[in-house]
Amino acid sequence: MARSQAKHGHGEPHRERSHVSRGAHADPRHEPRVPEQAVPELDPLVHERMRLGILSALAVNRSLSFNELKRLLNTTDGNLSVHARKLEEAHYVECSKFFEGRMPKTEYKLTTSGRKALEQYLDRMEAFIRSTRQG
Repeated sequence: MARSQAKHGHGEPHRERSHVSRGAHADPRHEPRVPEQAVPELDPLVHERMRLGILSALAVNRSLSFNELKRLLNTTDGNLSVHARKLEEAHYVECSKFFEGRMPKTEYKLTTSGRKALEQYLDRMEAFIRSTRQG
């Protein structure tokens, strides 16, 4: 085994590392760029993938049952329940439970504040996307 390999272990030869500083003398052409409009403040309640899916599905449907949402979003009962409850607690969705025949049914509807939160989220994301494409 070569001396440099033994010294640095794992059988890898020693490689010199550049000691170029990223400080004041760094080449500005290689500095990371930030879009003019920084990353927007996004509602974390809406931004989570499953909750965004629930709100989006309800925005284009008058109402959806638990099972319809579960099928649309390809998720489990527990996962859908947790996320739907968070949206319900924030008053973004309304949940109604009733019996259809002898079968219990849970149905969800988007509230006015839920629609407003979704629209604001989408507006901010669209503005951010536009700003990154203009750069």
